[in-house]
Amino acid sequence: MSSPTGPAPGLPVRMPRPRQSGRHRRPEPVAAPEGAPALVLAVPGTPAPTTRGLAEEVISIARSELPGLEVGIGYLDGDEAEYPTLETVLARTAARRTERYEIAKAAGREVAEPEGPAAVVVPLLAGPDHALMRRIRQAVMDSRAAAELTDVLGPHPLLAEAVHVRLSEAGLARADRARLFTVATAADGIILATVGGEEAVQAAGITGMLLAARLAVPVMAAAIDQEGSIAAIAEQLRASGSAQLALAPYLVGPELPEGLLDAAAKEAGCAAAEALGAYPAIGKLVLSQYTTTLGIAPQGQGAQPR
Repeated sequence: MSSPTGPAPGLPVRMPRPRQSGRHRRPEPVAAPEGAPALVLAVPGTPAPTTRGLAEEVISIARSELPGLEVGIGYLDGDEAEYPTLETVLARTAARRTERYEIAKAAGREVAEPEGPAAVVVPLLAGPDHALMRRIRQAVMDSRAAAELTDVLGPHPLLAEAVHVRLSEAGLARADRARLFTVATAADGIILATVGGEEAVQAAGITGMLLAARLAVPVMAAAIDQEGSIAAIAEQLRASGSAQLALAPYLVGPELPEGLLDAAAKEAGCAAAEALGAYPAIGKLVLSQYTTTLGIAPQGQGAQPR
């Protein structure tokens, strides 16, 4: 037990660790700059408790990387009760910034009038989807808030890693090529499924090349929302020698209509992995879009080696 004056005799005392010096010193944690715009996640698809949980987890990952970050979640198809629309969240965010300024000014503080965007909107989309991005832009405009819209999260090597992990979790790929164990159900051909048409397929193809390098098996992208696309790619892979296929969603999850993944797997005649979901890389990429827009770098996102 400890006494009011300190720890009881005989108990170890935790002393602060000396700050490491030199080139290998750990970087000091970076917090969000004071007055920085809020990060608002634009979530597509039909809102549901699972979608909200996923979005909250992604936001939590982003906040852990950049403490002090103001955040919000807006749904493209929100109901304004449990699931506020993106337009409403942006309007509220802008109003809060103005209110904070007026309160500080009334208290006699010397504060600069807010300028620049009140929010940075990051779409929760792995790849491009023209129809969804058009709706997000319209919601930003309708909110009348000063906000900047970033690009989607991919293509990016971290997304290839995330797809690989989901495949390994489903028993459809080795977790690590360096380990000499076998997976009886490992696929020898991967269909990388996306939504958004030909543009999305082309973007997914870039991540597909990275995934193919990781797995050492052929990977081809297909649009899960285009009739016949999955079946055509499955036939092409089998014709080239792949006997055991797997369907890997290049999708976060909310943008995927219910039942479409199961139908696509049945169409291709193969097993499917889960969507990317709240894999840690998703939260990091959401934050990366935000910080790149603002020109700031949280811990771990400094200059990359050449």
